[in-house]
Amino acid sequence: MNEPLAERVRPKNLEEYISQNHLVGEKGSLTHQIRRGTIPSLILWGPPGTGKTTLANIIASESGRPFYTLSAINSGVKDIREVIDKAKQSGGLFTAKNPILFIDEIHRFSKSQQDSLLGAVEKGWVTLIGATTENPSFEVIPALLSRCQVYILNAFGKEDLETLLENAIKKDVQLQKKKIKLKETEALLRLSGGDGRKLLNIFELVVNSEETDAIVITDALVMGKVQKNTVLYDKTGEQHYDIISAFIKSIRGSDPNGAVYWLARMIEGGEDVKFIARRMLISASEDIGLANPTALVLANAAFQSVTTIGYPEARIILSQCAIYLATSPKSNASYMAIGKAQQSVRQTGDLSVPLPLRNAPTKLMKDLGYGQEYKYAHNYQNNFVEEEFLPEALTGTSFYLPGGNHREKAIKEFLKNRWKDKYEL
Repeated sequence: MNEPLAERVRPKNLEEYISQNHLVGEKGSLTHQIRRGTIPSLILWGPPGTGKTTLANIIASESGRPFYTLSAINSGVKDIREVIDKAKQSGGLFTAKNPILFIDEIHRFSKSQQDSLLGAVEKGWVTLIGATTENPSFEVIPALLSRCQVYILNAFGKEDLETLLENAIKKDVQLQKKKIKLKETEALLRLSGGDGRKLLNIFELVVNSEETDAIVITDALVMGKVQKNTVLYDKTGEQHYDIISAFIKSIRGSDPNGAVYWLARMIEGGEDVKFIARRMLISASEDIGLANPTALVLANAAFQSVTTIGYPEARIILSQCAIYLATSPKSNASYMAIGKAQQSVRQTGDLSVPLPLRNAPTKLMKDLGYGQEYKYAHNYQNNFVEEEFLPEALTGTSFYLPGGNHREKAIKEFLKNRWKDKYEL
């Protein structure tokens, strides 16, 4: 009876679906498959409230498939097997009408739960559609991920969100009874954090709190009605990205106070410890690198520790690691080196491996000169031969340029002693 607005105006077909044109627009990567009903198993990855569940429902409806749904929050292996058994009975094997099994928040499934899906997906008993807000590379087991296509849903833009509001006013039976004018939308959009569902929930709260049927939506009205209803930290919305950005930039800027403050904001908001620790792992290599290689070791130890321990004790380990990274010397030389090397590969293409560097496991390869003239460094003074290991077209190229910190100055001296002019920096 009290169905929320977001559910009442949920799109029923592709024509009503808003945004994600790269997937379901006229030339979208999924449009043709949906029309033909040839749907692969897939993972929909995107921020909350961007239409993942809606799209799964539309795919099932447009393709005429039986549709089963599970939530990773309250489903176990037994539930999965029961649904798969029902799906096997309702659809023929390897037919165009294979049932669709939709799993919301699939990243919350354990390894054993995900394992229980493998056989059904591989044998074609079901077409799996998983929805996740987390990077599936980290949260979905490789065996299952390899059997699915990953499609990314983008956060709603301003125009998308305003279209959602306008459509709700025009199409919802309850809102049609009122005279609603959208004079200002900035507060609504900001509070929603790009989450369409949250936007409609806030909008409905504001509308229902007005005693009159003639309502003019202004920023002041919205903020006055919502007041303290917004949380300090929304781990599923825009702040999720803004605060982790501030946290990493504090570490990069060697400000332990800033790092600990933003860390506290995330902890108080219940942020996933693995998400925080994973970002510190990246920072340890990207921002600190060879200036202090121990930073990566400590960050990895912190990741393993907090994954095992969880809150509340994990906050201590996260704090220790964040302060250590913030107070470490900084270097992005390794990060820059791989970037330059990748750019070179894209520009120069598939350059041949020089003959002396090639492996020669067969007599034919040896006869062709593979591995010949290779000089074994350990047979020479200082375990070094002044011969480059790059393709000929890249001779003299330096991708890695040591930073000016204490440790990399020693690396620079080592390279200058070996390579002379190449590292006269």
